[in-house]
Amino acid sequence: MSAKQNSKKSKWALDFNVSKNADMPSPPGYNPTALVNQTEVVRDQRLVIKKSWDLALGPLKQIPMNLFIMYMSGNSISIFPIMMVGMMLIRPIKAIFTTQVTSKMAEGAQGTGQRIVYILGNLANVALALYKCHSMGLLPTHASDWLAFVQPQTRLEYYGGGVSFI
Repeated sequence: MSAKQNSKKSKWALDFNVSKNADMPSPPGYNPTALVNQTEVVRDQRLVIKKSWDLALGPLKQIPMNLFIMYMSGNSISIFPIMMVGMMLIRPIKAIFTTQVTSKMAEGAQGTGQRIVYILGNLANVALALYKCHSMGLLPTHASDWLAFVQPQTRLEYYGGGVSFI
């Protein structure tokens, strides 16, 4: 009866108790003796270097956008320019403190150069934010800002619009 049951088994039935080591042919196009192509390794290294330079140049690419936002926000003291200046100050400072984490993939001969470019770009963004604070009159730059008995500085010239040079 057991032989009869074995013959009635479906051809799709799996029996996990029997070990079957059938040699399967390799898929079409697969060559087990082929080595890794060296040009792909070089291409991958170039891609890593390119991506790490893109990361290092990111803060420098933000400068034109920050200049445009500074121009559009004006020199009045209201919520939008204050928040814009705050974000222009906070983001680069945070980025400078996380430089080590950000530049983990930038190692090797170009890693230090990329870190220096990244830090200099962020310092340039901080300088833009400080300039905007100065043009809005938020930085204490004269003695009258600190001392109550000193007279405020008188303006030598009044003008309208544009960029302030004082």
